[in-house]
This record gives sequence, structure tokens and C-alpha cells, in this order.
Amino acid sequence: MALCLLMVCACLSACGGSDSSSAASTASTASAEGGEPTGSGAAIKIGGTGPLTGGAAIYGNAAKNGAQIAVDEINALGGLQFELRYEDDVHDPEKAVTAYNTLKDWGMQVFLGSVTSKPAVATSTEANSDHIFFLTPSASSTDVLGGVENPLTETVEIPRKDNVFQMCFVDPNQGSASAQYIYDQKLGEKVAVIYKNDDVYSTGIYNSFAAKAQELNIEIVSTTTFTDDTSTDFSVQIADAKDNGADLVFLPMYYEAASMILIQADSVGYKPQWFGVDGMDGILTLKGFDTKLAEGVMLLTPFNADSEDEATSKFVSTYKEQFGDVPNQFAADAYDCVWSIYNALKDEEVAEGVSASDLCDKLIGKFTSSDFTYDGLTGEGMTWDETGAVSKSPKGMVIKDGAYVGLD
Repeated sequence: MALCLLMVCACLSACGGSDSSSAASTASTASAEGGEPTGSGAAIKIGGTGPLTGGAAIYGNAAKNGAQIAVDEINALGGLQFELRYEDDVHDPEKAVTAYNTLKDWGMQVFLGSVTSKPAVATSTEANSDHIFFLTPSASSTDVLGGVENPLTETVEIPRKDNVFQMCFVDPNQGSASAQYIYDQKLGEKVAVIYKNDDVYSTGIYNSFAAKAQELNIEIVSTTTFTDDTSTDFSVQIADAKDNGADLVFLPMYYEAASMILIQADSVGYKPQWFGVDGMDGILTLKGFDTKLAEGVMLLTPFNADSEDEATSKFVSTYKEQFGDVPNQFAADAYDCVWSIYNALKDEEVAEGVSASDLCDKLIGKFTSSDFTYDGLTGEGMTWDETGAVSKSPKGMVIKDGAYVGLD
């Protein structure tokens, strides 16, 4: 009996040693693959939602990938650690709220928001109610922030959400900056606008563009719209712009609809100057689209993957190596989101297991402080005001030989 007891104890000891070794091996593998990071204390859980499948997946996956690169770089430094998780919202507000709740159940402490504007309006409301810090890379509608005046109606329709911030240009800034750029560069004497009137992103940019164009005496000779249900046939809009002699057409929309407009305009021999916004980024990677049709298209964007500065070159190289593609501005903005959060917290006392609400208070205080600035891929000396909007300068780009080329 004594011999049997000794044998049982030896077996139990051996089993315990085996489990311990396995756990260490698993933790090491997770860290190497960008999973839960190593380091003292629990990692801060950062969540995000975006279209990882469907027609807008190029935006969601780019943001997810850019954010992951930043998390991996930060975790490699030691000290403050992050853990990242993205959920698919298929560019749908209801699915975005479901994805948000999944992240909340996971224990999310900081929210990168939703990648596109419609879902972000819904999830920003949820995050505001839960007092979770929200910093979206690319949802640029003023409805995401709340509390911003419509330049045409001068009314505030949604109260300010004090925990909500944007890394991207807010829509009015894109619209007014585009009008100013067209005016300064004398790009067109007669301007047409085609925008999506059931989309807060497109209508927000249009409203501020129209207001600034009126201020600058830019002649808008044609204004036409479309919706989700009419986003495949643009013959009426193109004919109206052409018949009214528009030599420049402003397209405040995402690249899928813009690609259809370029194809259909080419088929009727209409070749004005085309001018887009950051949603145009991605048109060169659209499957089946002849990129020659985008030659000469101009747009304002905060990021140029062809830039030769050290930080951009490193990011682009890493992105290509890990994901086999050239990053767009959605990836760069998400990368900047994570690094700006890190910079805001790295010198702060962050207790293990800190609540999302307490962390939100810390981040709001830091981001709205006059002493806090951030230099990133998409801007230098970036600051945020009490509205949650970022202050940075857009870059003018033109598509030349199938690539973005910076303009003066």
C-alpha cells in the first residue's frame, strides 16, 4: 500500500509539471502572435467594430490591421500593455451595437469606435451611456461627436458626447477644406456635386462644402443625389453635370459609388476634373476596376503611403510584410489612434483592473488638455478640442500612374 501511494504521488506531481509547462508555452505563443501580451499586470483591453466582411470590408480590415501593428509595437516596449479585439459590424448600425455589446462583455476598457459613420453614430451613443472612451479612426460624421452646428441650419441637433473623439477629419472640415483647395488652386470654374443623401458621411461633407463654396463665390451649377437603392445607375447625375457645363465634379462619397460614376462618365465621353475625399481611398485596389479611369483624380487625405519619412516607410513596410498590401489612410488613422492612447496613458498611474469609466476620465482629461499633442502618420502636432474633433492639416493627392502623388 505504501508503494502504491508513492507511485500515485509521483504521477500527480508529473501531471502538474506538464500542465505548467503547457501554459507557459501557450502564453509565449499568444504573445508572439499578437494575442494577449506579456508584461506585469493585465493588459488594457481595446475594442473596435468595423466592416470586416461585405462591400466596405477594405475599410474595416485596414483599420484592424493598422491598430494591430501599433499594439504589437507598444507591447514590445514592455510596461503598459494593450490587447486588441475587433468585431465585424458589416457596416450596419444594428450589427454594430451587437458587436459593441460583445466587446463590452469581453471586458473592453477603451473603444476605437466603429470604422464607418452610420455604425459609429449608434455605437458612440452606447459608449457615451456606458462612459467608455471612444476614439474612432475614420467615422467622420459630426453626428458621431454630437453638439456640432450644421453650417447651413446653424442648429445643434444632437447633444455633445463628451467621451467621443475622432482621429479623422470631421466631415465639415473635409467639405470646407475641399472647397478652399479647389478655390485656391483654381481647379474649376463651374462645379457639380453628386452626393449620397441617405448617408451622414456624404451629406455632412456636402453641407459644409456648399456653405464654403457660397462664401468663396464658387459657382455650383449642378447638385444631384443618390441613395443605396439607386447607387448603380448614375446616368441622370452625369448628364446633369455635363449639360450644365461643369468642368469639375466633387464626389463626397466612398470609392464604390465613385468608381461607378467614373466608369459611366467615361462611357459617354465626359471627362471633367474629379475631386474626392478620404472615402475615395481604396479605389485603386477595387477588384475589376480599371485604374486608368482614376488617372488625375484629386482628393484630400491625411496619409500618403508613398511618403519617404522614416515613420511612414516603416509602417508601410511592416503592413506589406504582414498583410501583403499597401496600407490606406484608414489603417494609418487606426495606428495613430492606438499610439495616441498609449502616449496619453504612458506617464499616468493606471492600476491593474482599472474600470473603463475611470480610464475614460483619464483619457478625456488628457486629450482635452492644452499640453497634450501627438505626432503621428496622419499629422504632426495633433490636438483635440472640447468638441472631440482633431486639428491637423489635410494633404492634397492626385492619382498618377496608379499611385497617389502628393500635391503642393
